[in-house]
Amino acid sequence: MGREVKNFSLSIIASGLDVNAADSFDRLFEAGCDDATISVQKGLFVIDFDRDANSFKEALISAIHDVKRAGARIERIEPDYLVNASDIASRMGATRAAVSLYASGKRGRCFPAPVARVTTDSPLWDWVEVSEWLVQEKKLSQEAVEEAHLIREMNRVIARSHMQLSEADRKLEAELALP
Repeated sequence: MGREVKNFSLSIIASGLDVNAADSFDRLFEAGCDDATISVQKGLFVIDFDRDANSFKEALISAIHDVKRAGARIERIEPDYLVNASDIASRMGATRAAVSLYASGKRGRCFPAPVARVTTDSPLWDWVEVSEWLVQEKKLSQEAVEEAHLIREMNRVIARSHMQLSEADRKLEAELALP
């Protein structure tokens, strides 16, 4: 017996279609994105899916295929894995103040350290690490961690597929290589 079909929300940021052409929206719709709200922001298509599938992975992969079938280039999947305190609060259904208490160690132990902008007033955390911590604290489902892992890995694959290193880039990469 198969898994129960559920509804999953995700966003794909895409380029490669003319944002000013009316037929770009039609192409996305006809390619299977009929369960998405499509908008244009900062010159990119934002395709917000509410997709029925047996799993988040199935929903994500089918959405990616549909966007590509329309002739668009996938730039990234959202929600992004880099999160600020407000993002964490929203995703876990808590207040920003609660997240601040976790991050400062005043509530809970061993909250993950920020991974970017550590020295600023608005640090960023890796959502995968935070979601794993939240599961240990029984404040989030294991399913949320699996979704976070999948989105982060898909975005890494997408980023690698976009990379075309010049000879200078390759030399710098070799110089920076750690033993």
